[in-house]
Amino acid sequence: MNKLSILGSTGSVGRQTMQVLDCFPGDIRPVALAAGKNKQLFLDQVKKYKPLLVSLQKEEDARWLRRQLDSRQKTEIYYGREGLLAAATCSEADTVLTAISGAIGLLPTVAAIKAGKTIALANKETLVAAGELVMRLADEYNVAIRPVDSEHSAIWQCLNGEDRYDVARILLTASGGPFRTYRCEQMDAIDPAGALKHPNWQMGAKITVDSATLMNKGLEVIEARWLFNIDYDNINVVIHPQSIIHSMVEFNDGSVLAQMGAPDMRLPIQYALFYPRRPSGKTPGLQWPVGELTFEKPDLERFPSLDLAFQAGRMGKTMPAVLNAANEVAVHAFLAGRIKFTAIPKLVNEVMQEHSSVHCASLEEILEIDRWARRRAEEIIIKKSMA
Repeated sequence: MNKLSILGSTGSVGRQTMQVLDCFPGDIRPVALAAGKNKQLFLDQVKKYKPLLVSLQKEEDARWLRRQLDSRQKTEIYYGREGLLAAATCSEADTVLTAISGAIGLLPTVAAIKAGKTIALANKETLVAAGELVMRLADEYNVAIRPVDSEHSAIWQCLNGEDRYDVARILLTASGGPFRTYRCEQMDAIDPAGALKHPNWQMGAKITVDSATLMNKGLEVIEARWLFNIDYDNINVVIHPQSIIHSMVEFNDGSVLAQMGAPDMRLPIQYALFYPRRPSGKTPGLQWPVGELTFEKPDLERFPSLDLAFQAGRMGKTMPAVLNAANEVAVHAFLAGRIKFTAIPKLVNEVMQEHSSVHCASLEEILEIDRWARRRAEEIIIKKSMA
């Protein structure tokens, strides 16, 4: 039996992971769970799966959880940063699924790598902010990083058994989000409710907004560069509104391999957890014939966030960390009604323009750059709101 630690068990990916586990009760056991603020759902998970170790974001929630549990249930309860690290390094866990959103996932992922855990990576910000460091540590500790994002899972599957030197380019597909057909003049009127209505996928709020701006695809470009050791010039983004082809790999001889499937995150989750097996679960299959499959070029004028991500990736060093941190602040400000949808890439660009990219040799230096970018983005928001 594989033993699993899940960071972000009450989030979208975490909940869908539990659905996968329920299909295979004798194969994978969740031995550690960590969550943020959804304490009632977390309580239900802890009672059902009886993990050895759990963590919540706040101390008062951790105390509340202890009161709700049967005294006979021997579960260690932690909270905050210490709790995340404890779940990431739980001695009983073989694999750590990092499904928390944002750069907060960086510290526990690094800790899990140093503890020798296999990483099922659903936190793309880890590789965006510190790709070079994380991949170097994974190599040093001989740790496998298995992508959970549907696009990177697709590339991973297409590359199975192939010589990486034969790869000409990677083609990352994107649905285009809910505003794919909007004109430029319509973009200013976009509100959070509209941005949270993704046409194909059910995801958390932050990643759904990132998909609407195409920043999510930009972050995936940077993630792909590190996961597959490929230059940015050999990574292309293709808009594919049907979300049936999850990504493609083109080889030097002109052949293209594509991975297809229903737009359901349980498929890449299951593949990462059971690799190299493909057991039959309850994930949906494609309905044949699948109908029309169409492809478009991304419009960088309407969706400049994708271009900003390419710029940050090519600049390298600390610029991707700045891009990611500023974008997180901008998205949360948009969701709170503090800035317009079209202000998200403008704010990210402004913070990037103020930063001179430098090489960071340590995790602490990267985290300090992350904190600077967040502070600066917040300062800009406040200054413009007072103007």
